[in-house]
Amino acid sequence: MIRLLRTYLAPYRLPLVLVVALVAVQAIANLYLPSLNADIINNGVVKGDIDYIIRIGAVMLAVTFGSAACAIVAVYFASRIAMGVGRDLRGAIFRKVLAFSQVETNVFGAPSLITRNTNDVQQVQMLLVISMTIMILAPITAVGGLIMALREDVPLSATLLVILPVMFLIIAVIVRRAMPLFRAMQVKIDRINQVMRETLAGIRVIRAFVRTRHEEQRFDVASRDLMVTQLSVTRLFAVMIPTIMAIFNLSSVFIMWFGAIQVDSGGMQIGNLTAFIQYVMQILMSVMMATIMFVMVPRAAASAERIGAVLDTEIAIQDPVAPAPAEAGRGVVEFRDVVFGYPGAEDPVLRGISFTARPGETTAIVGGTGSGKSTLVNLLPRFYDVTGGAVLVDGVDVRDMLQEDLWRLIGVVPQRAYLFSGSVATNIRYGAPEATDEDIWRALRIAQGADFVSEMEGGLDAPIDQGGTNVSGGQRQRLAIARAVARRPRVYVFDDSFSALDFATDARLRAALRDETRDATVIIVAQRVGTIMRADRIVVLDDGAVVGVGTHRELLEACETYREIVFSQLTAEEVA
Repeated sequence: MIRLLRTYLAPYRLPLVLVVALVAVQAIANLYLPSLNADIINNGVVKGDIDYIIRIGAVMLAVTFGSAACAIVAVYFASRIAMGVGRDLRGAIFRKVLAFSQVETNVFGAPSLITRNTNDVQQVQMLLVISMTIMILAPITAVGGLIMALREDVPLSATLLVILPVMFLIIAVIVRRAMPLFRAMQVKIDRINQVMRETLAGIRVIRAFVRTRHEEQRFDVASRDLMVTQLSVTRLFAVMIPTIMAIFNLSSVFIMWFGAIQVDSGGMQIGNLTAFIQYVMQILMSVMMATIMFVMVPRAAASAERIGAVLDTEIAIQDPVAPAPAEAGRGVVEFRDVVFGYPGAEDPVLRGISFTARPGETTAIVGGTGSGKSTLVNLLPRFYDVTGGAVLVDGVDVRDMLQEDLWRLIGVVPQRAYLFSGSVATNIRYGAPEATDEDIWRALRIAQGADFVSEMEGGLDAPIDQGGTNVSGGQRQRLAIARAVARRPRVYVFDDSFSALDFATDARLRAALRDETRDATVIIVAQRVGTIMRADRIVVLDDGAVVGVGTHRELLEACETYREIVFSQLTAEEVA
């Protein structure tokens, strides 16, 4: 946590110095007030000197107002610093997560990453606000109060030798037990987020299978688990606060008792006893304030540890040190003896994959479920990196290219079409910000989406909910295809992007795409044979290996796996 704060507090050195100075002035002013109060009692009240009381009282008011002003300004700047650090931390986490490959994202999980960028950062922010006021004020007040108490009466100050060690011991024991509980709390908050996200994303499945009660129970288990941990922490601090208050009040009684004896014997003036009591109260209040800090430090430390784990993660897929220059090539894609295995897996998913996809041609990839089709095309934009062999674009290994240069060449329509909250226009412009309205309508016509968009209220300005939940699956796919078309990339990758379309729409869309992509490389992953029958080249995968490459007719004659796929979907008459 210290390393994290040192890094992100560095830009705020001057405001931080100002806060420290203001808090120090506030602490000194607070220490000065009991001494002035003692002077009023000893020299004003006892002697009946009204002028002295008014004069010193005016000084006390000035010191009080000055202390209050310092406190207000200190809290203002402390809040600005804390909010700034929180903003910087959230930005750093967000940028880091954007740079994550799928491997790192899978390691942390989406719910945990969300919690780390919200709740964990908030815990660090709260600690900073309090630490820049209380944490600085408390030690200055405690040390200064101890010095001033000793100046008032050394024998009476001996009571602090018993009070302070007992208080520190109680706090240390409780904090040590609370630390692992705070770490567990953050993990259990992750779990609640996970269950909530799964429930919201799968609400239709839950209702279709009448599993609402099951999901309620699952959430209740996660929520109760967090509640039990929070209760354990609360019980710890429920013991600590009354114990500290008991010590606080008993010490006041003992000081009053022994101080009264000294005043009665003439060894101490009543004003000095009053000042001494105030100094002891300031010391004990400082300990109480430190106790509040100790309540927050363990949880903030656990949160900072989780934030640091994200920021310190080594990203598996990075830009090369000496990237290949971005050149205007044609978009030839070559898979050269590609081998890929997921991290931790015993066997590779893909083995010895070799083929070339050329501009002006459509290359289709087919195979049974789990044969590795989507995994294969995910290697092209470097969602994953190959573990053997190479993927090349225009003769350059994709690992030797800047990722942004590579992504500019490729228009990907993923297996699960995803739309962002906004409008139709903002979603289609996502990959081509400079696209005009005419460009958007053109992309929609090619994607067979112009008709339904024109019927939507607002047309291009029609609202789209997060994930595209307010449009049908087929409309979502067509908007995602239009988004890729509007970008006009050199290489199109359609990962099972026509599955939600009816046969007539599918045929019209492919015919329109054929004209649009005449000079581009097109790679289609499909389950439906009708979608890829007229492809220039069909690559057949089976269990992660290429078992056939050729046209539809060639594969019907030479590839048993392809024949099985075709005859599982079409009749002999349709094939003929």
